[in-house]
Amino acid sequence: MTEYFSLADSDVIGFDLDHTLCRYHLKETSRLIYESFARYLVEHKGYDKDLLNLTPATWDFCFKGLVVDLEDGNLVKLAEDGTVLRATHGTNDLSTEDIIKHYGPKREWGHFNSLNTTFTRSAKYYFYDNYFDLPGALLCGRVVDMLHKRGNEVNSDFWKDMVAAIDHNYKTSAFKEDAGTYFPSMKRDPGRYLQPCSDSVKTWLRSMKSAGKVLLLITSSHSDYCRLICEHILGKDFEELFEVIITNALKPGFFSLVPEQRPFRTLVNDVEESEGLPSLDKPGWYSQGNWPHLHELLKTMTGKPEPKVVYFGDSMRSDMFPASSFGKWETVMIVEEMEGEGVPKSDAAKCNEAQVEPLEKKGKFEGMKAPSDVSQQWGSYFVDSQGSGGGGEESQKLTWCCHCIHKYSTMAIPSVEHIADLPLDYKFPRFSPNKPCTTGYYPRPPDSLLKRCESLS
Repeated sequence: MTEYFSLADSDVIGFDLDHTLCRYHLKETSRLIYESFARYLVEHKGYDKDLLNLTPATWDFCFKGLVVDLEDGNLVKLAEDGTVLRATHGTNDLSTEDIIKHYGPKREWGHFNSLNTTFTRSAKYYFYDNYFDLPGALLCGRVVDMLHKRGNEVNSDFWKDMVAAIDHNYKTSAFKEDAGTYFPSMKRDPGRYLQPCSDSVKTWLRSMKSAGKVLLLITSSHSDYCRLICEHILGKDFEELFEVIITNALKPGFFSLVPEQRPFRTLVNDVEESEGLPSLDKPGWYSQGNWPHLHELLKTMTGKPEPKVVYFGDSMRSDMFPASSFGKWETVMIVEEMEGEGVPKSDAAKCNEAQVEPLEKKGKFEGMKAPSDVSQQWGSYFVDSQGSGGGGEESQKLTWCCHCIHKYSTMAIPSVEHIADLPLDYKFPRFSPNKPCTTGYYPRPPDSLLKRCESLS
């Protein structure tokens, strides 16, 4: 494997949509998602109305990479070896002594091997790894707090209500039916939640197409929501940019092999045809589908027996792990947390934000932490210190999320804007087990990783 990675060497360039090509106003969107879930619990499941009341400070709890232990209501932050770095019960911190009481002197989280090797869902835990369900971690913690306050036992029953809230707001038909809180709000005022792509990103996409690359969009969003987003961020002619658009891809299942793989379906007025396609024979817009059939189409389109695919995504579970493990694709992970740790925003992103910043936002969000910023309660997304208890020496450990970025991604960037102005043949240093763990981040590594490397040298 070469030490460097260049988009010029690829035949196909694929993108996830949400938080990858499309950047959201995270504070606005997080509030909306939280309210969507909480309102369902209050109105349909009889939960306390207090769930709907949040202070700006509450948002510090919102942190990507947490795992909720559904059996006891604990939320844990894991090190790369599966030990517990920090934990809460509900939203309340567990002391080192409490962590050792729960997880033993070695602080081992019991389900780590299952999560670490497969990333599959479980009835015993849930992994929060993208901004779409992240406000659910805060809601989860607050529900556990509320159950305690009422003197109720905490067990995994509350999770059934959480899943029902997610399904109510995000189910495939919700956009068309105007159901729930999320889609109706998004349709009413998309500019409040979505940041249009900068001109540099649009030019970059066109330049890749002009250079003969096949451009591909794969999203788990349904076609109607995908169209709303794309028209807002890329313009009405967005379909001209991509040879293949796949919606309702239901990742990571999209990358499954026989016998689990789902057939592709054609769409008529955003409704999937009931008959699945035996294979893909031409470019176009499809729904559901599977990686092996797409692979065959890409072979035909590129005229190559093994087309080289680069895929941009923001979710370890849905994008990076399956695309690199099953598809053997090069993967570029969008890690907005880099901007919370010293990596400056791109000029295009700053300019974009300034243009679309709603006037009423400032007062409303004063003191509210963006979910991608460093959390006071949870610390850094990349590195954390772990003491042995009893006043022993603390060691700096990579978080499990950081370790996964190095293992399943070719490189990591805060946003596509950061690379849109670079020439197509720009050579990026790639992650490698033989290189320092700071190699692979562009334009620079996050502060906490740099500090850890300094302390080790």
